Formats: sequence, structure tokens, C-alpha cells
Amino acid sequence: MQPVDAPTLSESRKHRDPGESLFRPGVNCFTVARAARVGLLVDGEAYFKAFVAAAERATRSILILAWDFNSNTCLRFDPETRDDGPPARLGDFLNWLTRRQRELHVHILDWDYPLVFGVDRELPPTYGFGWRAHRRVHLAYDNTHPVSGSHHQKIVVIDDALAFIGGFDLTERRWDTPAHSPDEPHRVCGEARYPPFHDLMMAVDGQAALALAGIARARWMGATGHALPPPAPAPSRWPASLDIDFTDIDVALARTLPETALQTGIHEVEALYLDMIAAARGLIYIENQYFTAYRIGEALAARLAEPDGPEIVVVVRLFSHGWLEEHTMHVLRTRLIQRLRVADHYGRFHIFYPHIDGLDENICIDLHSKLMIVDDEVLRIGSANLCNRSMGMDTECDAALEARGDPQVAATIHAFRNELLAEHLAVAPQQVEDAFRQQGTLRGTIDALAGRTRTLKPIERLPEWPETVIELASVGDPAAPVSLDRLIEEFSPEVAVEEEVAPRHRRKLVKRVALKVGLFFAVVGALTAMWRYTPLAAWVDASRITAWAEEFAGRPWAPLVILVAYTPACIVMFPRPLITLAAVVAFGPFLGFAYALSGILIAALLTYVAGLYLPRHTVHSFAGRPLRRITDTLRRRSLLAVTALRLVPLAPFAVEGLVAAAIGIRLWHFMLGTLIGMLPGTLATTIFGDQLEAALHDPTQINYTVLAAAVVGVSLLTLAVRRWLVSQHREAVPHGDTGNRAR
Repeated sequence: MQPVDAPTLSESRKHRDPGESLFRPGVNCFTVARAARVGLLVDGEAYFKAFVAAAERATRSILILAWDFNSNTCLRFDPETRDDGPPARLGDFLNWLTRRQRELHVHILDWDYPLVFGVDRELPPTYGFGWRAHRRVHLAYDNTHPVSGSHHQKIVVIDDALAFIGGFDLTERRWDTPAHSPDEPHRVCGEARYPPFHDLMMAVDGQAALALAGIARARWMGATGHALPPPAPAPSRWPASLDIDFTDIDVALARTLPETALQTGIHEVEALYLDMIAAARGLIYIENQYFTAYRIGEALAARLAEPDGPEIVVVVRLFSHGWLEEHTMHVLRTRLIQRLRVADHYGRFHIFYPHIDGLDENICIDLHSKLMIVDDEVLRIGSANLCNRSMGMDTECDAALEARGDPQVAATIHAFRNELLAEHLAVAPQQVEDAFRQQGTLRGTIDALAGRTRTLKPIERLPEWPETVIELASVGDPAAPVSLDRLIEEFSPEVAVEEEVAPRHRRKLVKRVALKVGLFFAVVGALTAMWRYTPLAAWVDASRITAWAEEFAGRPWAPLVILVAYTPACIVMFPRPLITLAAVVAFGPFLGFAYALSGILIAALLTYVAGLYLPRHTVHSFAGRPLRRITDTLRRRSLLAVTALRLVPLAPFAVEGLVAAAIGIRLWHFMLGTLIGMLPGTLATTIFGDQLEAALHDPTQINYTVLAAAVVGVSLLTLAVRRWLVSQHREAVPHGDTGNRAR
């Protein structure tokens, strides 16, 4: 890009000495390291080309940190490829490199993703599937992250001499050209076309590349337990085809590392965002996949409230990826936009999405970039999204550089911003520059150049979301990890009742919970594999399910099956809500609810009767330790206690019936308590089943407000009853007596 003279900002907006560095190692960055050269790469075609050219120069080491890695990724689409040239597929290319360079080792550290992500990913070659890696191509998976967290850093290092950092993974569905043409023939994954994709990377060498190599080696050590010795110092690995945008400049590296048992949390990514926003004098330009981060939103709102604060222009993608993201990140984005518009007293907040004619309905340009430019003074590119989890939950790494009064650096940053806007608006960068000089604001510039088949459109109309839906959506974007111990303390009565439980009992409980979680993901993974690699997806569709349900409901014996099914289900601990869902889909909400509740009561009665006739020692062996500890509460508050146990079970359903009979709880207390206690959960499942049945016929008929209200109501009631049960136990146990403990 050709630098241009950036317009001078007014003296009144200069909050900081231009020569003073914004970067503070240990606070808003990990380190500041010198780069002899820095290159800025826009879109997949440019990045993949640069990666291939750089990797061909590697002699000792290639390090790859990835959120996703796919050996089938096509790196280029050359019309003519030499027979002796590098293969186009990533896996074959890496094998080719190692055969070509006898001392070259390639280390790939991929996120050890949950199997629920497996539908869109390559099956791990380490399991014997697909790609056969060369013996000097080492692939490992990193699971050293909190529950529900991820490793999101995207870094590639060549011989510790050249590094790439940004938002791109070396995986499928990333390649595209800056034209983002709706008819691009090469934008295909397998046999399916994927939407236009926009992202950014930064290339650095010198000490900055060495620092990124250190981050990559530390990650490998933490994930595998094996240290990677650095290669001998190498000469430049910068390919001639890679344009140089900056020379001899300091680069700051900012990380997010979540708090775990082995490390304290590091929040340099968030701190640097906050410092950049605070330092802005005239303009903040943002491109980001997400826009939900609460503290970032607070900082932007504070600047919007200032009479002479900066103009803030944000570019995001229009649609979300799938139903789940639509009802988490999209909901939270709506809330943040609304808050910023309320704070925008002076009309300086503007949010856009890139648009191009010719895309199918509900398809948009997939803007995946993570960029912030402040005042043509600070430029930042990395992996961190503007969402809460990137601030404290996932591992992230961003790179930033600053002008510090250097007019050449400022002009290059300014030119890069023009280049990005020119791409989005389908004009030449000089047209952006001319319009900016005429209009004086970025919003004015965009409005002056908008209106083509490819353009930036403002996000104007926002969907209305109930507050309950927004609060539920927040669960999908946590700002910090929650430890397993914390979850157990919050939700496990066994630990809540016996707070000073012995450490070894606690370890057993943690293992038990971990085993259940592992089994859950194993089942989900098996179902995912069946869905992807068997005819199950085509066989089990909405029309077939509704047809089966209607056929079943028409059988005269169908209600009896539902009524009887709950008893064996309680004995073998089959999930009762699945039977309730089936009943509601088959018979409708009213009959389904009646059959379900009747079946549950029949199962409760049969287990109670069995408890009357079984020997006491047998019942005692069936009852878990938590249930045995609260027998005094059961005896003293039988109706309330049974109600509480049915709402918040401490043991399997059948076992609670056996124990209730064995300790002499009256039958009518037991049955009424079961009725009251099972009512909320059964009702919530019925509501969900009714909405599921509606969705099978017409997905647009789902009432998310009703679903959210049901979930929140049952959750609050469950929490209240849990706390009551614990308090009743504490009253029943004499002071100083903590029950029967293992010796």
C-alpha cells in the first residue's frame, strides 16, 4: 500500500504525548519486541500464498498454533502447477517440505475441541483417519483449558525468524479473494460452497518473531510435557513476494490466558483494548466477528458520552453462524449496540456490515477479522474477538504497533484503513481518501461512497429480545472460567450439606462428575459421528419424526405404553424427560402432560410399595450418603422434604421412593410431595416439547420467550429448594456433629 498524508487531528483531542508509548509490558502486553519488517495481509488468498512462500524457505522448524487445522485445506489454485512443485493440499505440502529438508520438523498444536464441533472438522489423523503425516510432522491436541474454553491463538512461526499472527487458521472455509465474489468457483469445501470470507494477518520478523516462537513453544510444553529446543539462528525467511509495510518498528504482543489451577489469569488483550479506547482522540475503527464484550462496551460508551470524544465506526458481519450463535452472541450484540446508542449523545457511534448483491438469503460476507485502528496512531490485529470469552476464557494473542509521532508509520496505518474501506465499498483507496478529506468523518466517507452492489450498510433495525433471553444468552459468552470445584459447590447438595468434606471424598466427587461429563461428550460424539458418516441425518428428519409420532398416537395401546414406560425408566435411570417429550410430540401438550405426570406417579407408587417390603439393610445400601444424611429432615418435614427431593434429587428417583417407605413417610405425603415436586420439571419439559413439535412443523413458530421463562422459572425454583433443603439439614444436625465420616 502507498502511504498518504494523514489529516491532522485537532490539538484539543490530544490526550497523550505523541512520542509516549501506549504499550506497557506486564500490564497491557506480554512484551514489546523489534521487527525489522512487518507485512499486513488481507484475505485468505494473500495469507495462504505468503505462508506457502515462507514455509518453502524453512530449514529447521515450523510451529503452528491453531483453533482448527485441516490437512485437506487447498492453499492455492494455480492454473498451471509444475509436477515438481509443492502440492496444493496443506497436509501433502507439509509432508513434501519435510521430505525436501531433512532437518525440518513441523509441530502443529491444535485445540482439542469437543466432539460436538466434529461435524465441520477433519477427524484427527492421530486416530488413524485420513491424512498420514510424515514422521517429522508432529500433530498434538491441546486440552489444557477450562471447561467450555478453547485455544484460539492463531500463530505460525518459520525457523523462529518469521511469524504470522492474526485471525486465520490453516483450515477449510478460509480461502477467498478480496473481491468476495458470490460466484467465486474456488470457494468450495468438499462439494459445498461457503460464503465469502474476510480476515487479516500480520507478518513479523526479528525479535517479534522470536517472541511469538517463545509463546508457541510454551504452549507445546504445557500441552505435551515436551520441550522444543529452538533452532539455530537463521537468516531472513521473508519471501520476496511478501510486501513490507513497516520497517524497524516495535511490536507489542498481548495475550489472554484463562485462570486455571496451574496459572493465574492474564488479561493483556482486554487491558490493551481499554487503553487504546482511552487514548483515542478522533477516530476508532473496528472490524470484528463479534461485538459483545461488556467492559469494552463500557469503555466505548464512556468515550461517546464526552462532548469531544472520538468517532467510533464498527464493521461486523450481519448474520450469525447457526441457531445457537444466533441466540447467544447475536442477542448480546444487540444489547451492546442498544446501550451504545443510548450513550451516543453526539451522534458519533456507527455500526455497519459488508454487503454484496448475489448472495442467497440469510447468507452474508463472513467478516472474521479482529482489527482496531486508533487515530492512525495504533494498529492492532490478532485472534481476539470483541466478546467476553476472548477477554478471560479462551487463549488469545494479538499484535499491535504504534506510530509514536512517526509520520511515515501514521501514514501507512491511515493507508491500510483506506485499503480496508475500499475493499468493503468496492472503490479505489484514493477514492476513500478523497471522500474522507471532503467529509471529515468516516461515517460521511462511507455514506458518500455507499450504494453500489458491494458496499457497507448500517445496522439499523435491531430485534427485540426479552431480558430473560438476554440473561440466558450471557451463559454462552462467559468472561472467566468457572472451576469444576466451584460448580460442585454451587450445584451439588452432597458438598453443600457437608462443607468440610474430606479432601479424598471431594476428589472422588470430582472424578465422578468428570466421568459423567466425559460420558456425556462420548455419547454426543458418537451421535455426531453417526449423523455425519451414516444415513441417520437423511433418515431422521422433521417429516419422518412427525409421521412416526402421529402413527404412534393413533395406536389404541399408545397411552398405556407411556404410562408404563416411566417405571422401568426410573429403575434403569433412563432420562424421564425424553419420555415426556415423546408423549407431548405424539399426543399434544395437554394429553401428553397428563399421561406423563400420571406415569411418573405410577412409578413413584410402585417404588414406595417396593420399599415397604424390601429388607431395611437392602434399602440402606441403595440409598446414597447424601440421602442417608437427611433422613432426619425427611422425617420431620416429610411433605416439604419429599417435594424438595423431587425438585432437587439427591438420589435416583426409584431409590427416593424406597427410602421414603422404609423410614415411614406417609403414603399421601409421599405422593402429594411427588406430584408437587415433579410438576415444574414436567411442565417445563411439556412446554419445550410443545415448542419442539411446533418447530418440526414450522421452525418459525418457536416462542423463545416462553422457553426462556420456563427455564428461568424452574432454575430459580430449584435453587431456592436446594438452599432450603441444606438449611433444614443443618438445623437437624447437632452442633459439632457432621455425620458419619470415613475413618
